[in-house]
Formats: sequence, structure tokens, C-alpha cells
Amino acid sequence: MTFRCVCATLLCPMIVENLESVRQRIRRSCEKAGREPSDVTLVAVTKEAAADEAKEALRLGVQDLGENRVRDAISKYGVIGSSATWHLIGHLQTNKVKDAVRIFSLIHSVDSARLAKEIDKEAAKINKVQDILIQVNTSGEKTKFGVSPEGVFDLLNEVKIYQNISIRGLMTIAPEVDNPEKVRPYFKALRELRDKINNLQLTTYNLQLLSMGMSNDFEIAIEEGSNMVRLGRAIFKKT
Repeated sequence: MTFRCVCATLLCPMIVENLESVRQRIRRSCEKAGREPSDVTLVAVTKEAAADEAKEALRLGVQDLGENRVRDAISKYGVIGSSATWHLIGHLQTNKVKDAVRIFSLIHSVDSARLAKEIDKEAAKINKVQDILIQVNTSGEKTKFGVSPEGVFDLLNEVKIYQNISIRGLMTIAPEVDNPEKVRPYFKALRELRDKINNLQLTTYNLQLLSMGMSNDFEIAIEEGSNMVRLGRAIFKKT
């Protein structure tokens, strides 16, 4: 896929302004929740951004880039390389796992034992332990991927035999709503599920990461405990 060049100069004022706004909003949300902004990892989602826009975000201090599709990540990785930490945030098909394991530091969207097994197999081939998150469908929407909250426990027990994956935490995608306050219960549910898993010590996992919150709802997500937000439009939108 060919990505258009939108930065006429090294400096993109739009991204500068957007990033400053995002960072201020993260700070305010953390202050409201009694947390430190450094606790929240900002993943800049480059789904609709060109490679040069992603590079500009890196120049401005962003360290983590997120992509929805493996194919798009391969193209941008060819330009940017390992100067960024790469996150796969979209649904992963098993036939794309080999490439995903090669590029991504963290795969957010694992929702089945079959997918986890394939990731483990491909990671073993390159002597890598692949960090992953379990995607949980906290809203119960049929249009969303993710294991049910009740199904997480069975999934964790099924995949604990795999030596080349490391489950770092949980991810969810909230419904699209007209008022961000309406998604608070779905973020709260993920945090409570993570805490329940850790407290029950059902597995050897110590789940720390909560990947939740996108451009339209990340402030609520931070208030509910998110330590990884996935922002695309908020950073790369055109004004």
C-alpha cells in the first residue's frame, strides 16, 4: 500500500498541536484520578497516517506506534524500522501471525487459544517470547472481537503451557456512544476483571497492562485505570 506524504516540511504544526493537547488531557485525567502521567503509555495509532506523519510523532517524543493491520505495518516498518515500539491493535488472522511476530513488540488482540498457539509456534521459530494482551469484549457487542469476561479464565488456563508467549494484561474496545461517560462501566469491568485474576492467583500471570481508551473516550479510560491508550484521530486529525 502506498501512503501519501502530507508533511511539506520536517515540522508538522498539526501534529505538534494535537500531541500537546493530548498530553495535557492525559495529565488532567491522571490528576483527577490521583495518578502519575508517566503511568500511561501513549500509543499513536497510524492507521490513517502516512509514514512521514508517524516519523514526526516519533520526533516529538512518541515512542509507541499502533497499527490495525499487519500489511500496513509492514509497509511503514520498512520506512521507520525499530526506532519505534510497534503495537498490533487490530484483529489478527492466523495466516498473518508470522509477520506479526517479526514486527510487533505487543499484540493487543489475542482472543482464542488457537491464535495464542500459532503465535507461540511462530515466536519459537525466531527464539522470541512474544508479549500479548487478551482482548475482552466487555460490552457483549456481537460486532466486536474478544473473549467474554467469563471466558478469560478458561483461556488463560488453556494457554499457560506455551513458553513463547507472555500475557501482560487485557485489552478492550468500548462501544461508540454520544457521551463518553456511557462507556465508563466497560472500562471499570476490565479493570475489575484484571484485579480479580491477579487476586485469585488462578495462573502464574501477573497481569499489569490495561489497554483501553481511544480518541473519543481515553480520559474516562484513564480515570478507570487504563495504563495504555490507543490514539489515532486525536493525534493525526486534520484541523
